[in-house]
Amino acid sequence: MSSVSVTESADCVQVQGHVQYDTPDHITPSNVHTSPLEQFHIWFNQAREANVREPDAMSLSTATTSGIPSSRMVLFKQLDKRGFVFYTNYTSRKSRELEQNPQAALLFFWREMSRQVRVLGRVEKLSKEESEEYFKSRPVGTRLGAWASHQSSVIGEDDLVHRLAEVQERFGVQASDKEGDVPLPDFWGGWRVIPSEVEFWLGKPSRLHDRVRYLRVEGSPDNQPQWTIDRLSP
Repeated sequence: MSSVSVTESADCVQVQGHVQYDTPDHITPSNVHTSPLEQFHIWFNQAREANVREPDAMSLSTATTSGIPSSRMVLFKQLDKRGFVFYTNYTSRKSRELEQNPQAALLFFWREMSRQVRVLGRVEKLSKEESEEYFKSRPVGTRLGAWASHQSSVIGEDDLVHRLAEVQERFGVQASDKEGDVPLPDFWGGWRVIPSEVEFWLGKPSRLHDRVRYLRVEGSPDNQPQWTIDRLSP
């Protein structure tokens, strides 16, 4: 049974209740790491240890040059000294928007722990070598899928099945194979979000949540950024 109660009429669904958060821990500017990337690393490991379902799932928001936003769930794949990495088709809607407007927002929500992490920043493409190294680690089926899918384009009902059959024949492997030589497509690779703002959110009773925000000091270098850390009102 859901914790959310609703009332419904012919033209409206109204939500009346929601679970109350009651996490025992607290976060403040005085007890978090001086680096938001290190603090994220700590929280991400805790989410894994707590058996959070899909802790690597994150919402990615992009926008057109005219400011029309779009969001979708993607998989977080790497944290390095510069930022957060994910991989996708470079002809997809998200990639087209990032090419035109190289800013993005990420959101992690770990429901089981009543935690959120919000990230804002500019984006850059990974090198072909970086993307290739990751692509080779993927299962054969997902590598074939990257070739078969013209992501975000309109397709017929059976088009994807036919395209998969074509790329299986082209590379001489099946999606179910354990091994096979499927190269990196030129239209596929990684993006890195280099954060300028990161917020950590911890659910508390009566909606009096803990919020700690890191703002990057303007002009600080990408390889050693400096941060101001503040507590925000819920």
